[in-house]
Amino acid sequence: MLVRSMVLGILLQCLALFWSGPTCEASSLGMTVHVVPLESSGGETVRAHFTAIAPTPCPALTGLCAEGEDCQVYTTSLPFNGTKPGSGWCVRQWQKTVSSTYSGTITLGTNTEFYVSMNAGPKTREISGSLNHPAYVALPPPLRARVNCPHHFHLSVKDLDGDNVQCRFASADQGECRSCPQHSFIELDGEKCQLTFTGNAPAGQYFIYLMAEDLINVPKISKVTENKPLSAVPVHLSLTVEEASSACSAEPVAIDQTPKEDSTLYVLPYQLEKFTINYESQLESVSEIAVVGPPELFRTGFKSVGSLSAMNIGWVRTKNSLTRVLPICFAANTETLQSEPRCLWLYQKLKCGKTEMTLVLPLTSLSEINLAELQLNSPDCPVKYNSTHLTASISLNGCGTKTVHSGTELVYTNTLQSVRSNTIISREPTLILPLACRIPGLQAKGPHYKVTQPTEKEVFGEVKFWMEFHFPGQGPLSKFTKDPKFRSLSSLPERMRREAETPSGNNSTTNGTTNTNSTDSGAAIGSRIKQLDLHLLSNCSISRAEMVVSNCIESETEDFLVTNPILNQGVPSVEDGQRRPDAITFCQILPLTAQSADSKRLACLPHNFGLGRKPTSAIRQARRETDGVKLGVWQRGGGDEAELQRQTEDF
Repeated sequence: MLVRSMVLGILLQCLALFWSGPTCEASSLGMTVHVVPLESSGGETVRAHFTAIAPTPCPALTGLCAEGEDCQVYTTSLPFNGTKPGSGWCVRQWQKTVSSTYSGTITLGTNTEFYVSMNAGPKTREISGSLNHPAYVALPPPLRARVNCPHHFHLSVKDLDGDNVQCRFASADQGECRSCPQHSFIELDGEKCQLTFTGNAPAGQYFIYLMAEDLINVPKISKVTENKPLSAVPVHLSLTVEEASSACSAEPVAIDQTPKEDSTLYVLPYQLEKFTINYESQLESVSEIAVVGPPELFRTGFKSVGSLSAMNIGWVRTKNSLTRVLPICFAANTETLQSEPRCLWLYQKLKCGKTEMTLVLPLTSLSEINLAELQLNSPDCPVKYNSTHLTASISLNGCGTKTVHSGTELVYTNTLQSVRSNTIISREPTLILPLACRIPGLQAKGPHYKVTQPTEKEVFGEVKFWMEFHFPGQGPLSKFTKDPKFRSLSSLPERMRREAETPSGNNSTTNGTTNTNSTDSGAAIGSRIKQLDLHLLSNCSISRAEMVVSNCIESETEDFLVTNPILNQGVPSVEDGQRRPDAITFCQILPLTAQSADSKRLACLPHNFGLGRKPTSAIRQARRETDGVKLGVWQRGGGDEAELQRQTEDF
């Protein structure tokens, strides 16, 4: 009987954990990873900054970093912990260099194990040329709600590239989680990254697995139909649902000077940034203010008197290897209630404007420094101070500011330092504070459109080439061939083309006497033709567009195994051949001199140029017979001569 009871107890425990998590081992109560691509590897590897919430007893940090790994564990003197929900929790933080498509199981101690998968493969941004930065998601303390009390949970997100951040449920099919059922009582507004608990769930603990994706901002009026995410990083949350013992609206509320949701505080080097959190709870006194933030975040002066509670938060920016933006999330807990979690961001940078950078330092960080001795690179720019702060407005084009290029960024540097006369010997401390503003490459603001390249046929219609044979001085272009003025073979200007109807290709030959300079009507009947003009034309008639015939060859056989060049790269190759002037934009005229052979076959390679592009390839065959001379023409738009000859072998 005792054994049966023990087995039943174990089964119930496993069923309860399966109901709330992926395995019969405790999952994390929350986890985020902030990814920084490494320029040294072209983004193939990243610096992953992990923050995980584990249930108590707090797990050891051993085993997170293997020997030889580029890894760092934060052993802070000010650990984050809380008593609600359940038996309590604590925060563990570390960073390590991993693959940009990292996935694996992470174990914290003996009671916490969770699976992590991210897709942050290198993406180069088209405008700036820099590597894309995946989105950052702030990790709130473990979430609490009550049965039959709907509740909204807003997730605070930040993207250094200014991309749009969206959230979605993780997918086991895509390898993003091992077992991650979507609970019917948890709804997600992906565009706002906001979770909604409907209240229709029994008491218990539930795990929520999300992926945060960054997408290029595209206006709703944009023609872009597909905007794929640039990256996806995991976000794990826990929600503890408790029995309701009071009205749903009785939760603690942030008041007074509590920082607003999603606000950003800019932190300068060695600056102390501090603020106070204030809550009011009418039904139950606040027992704790749960906080999750960066290492060495000070939390002091917690007080809870009646319905009011407060806590002081402070952080000093010292030399560190943390990310540029650092989230701080907090929530007030009572015995049965929790306030709406709220998050803000610390930004490790100067306030960099378009024309200047603004320096603001609290005097508490300069307690032993002689303020009168402080100056910038140029003494002409004043450094001001009052009873609480030191300030300076530093022009990016003055005040001794220097500009250097760093990859795709412009870096503006200056220095705030103590300056003394060389004749004065002093034992007082001095200050040397480097200042820098990083300005990324120009990013276009405004509508984004996906530009596609239409096909030749869509833009220009069906482009055709054809040939005509005429005696010199005759034909539709006789006014140009009667008294030719030869033109140079200089490079042609920029050209375009558009659709035009195909001119008629019906040709006729007038018999009569002819010679190279003759303008008579033709040659006598039965006489041998000495010369014909070959006109190569195209139906495209857009202004500023031209046709160029790059190569022409002749052969006495249909297989073109033996050929003689007539035109090579636009230069006449026959000794007695002369290039007649181009009569119109889309006509090339070449003189053909009959030799001893009774039959000639001719192959030419014309190109229609529009905006630097060639027309769709098309091979056409035309034949023309005159007294004593047989000519065959194979024409192909686009390609090279080798391809042309292979194509003609098929005829």
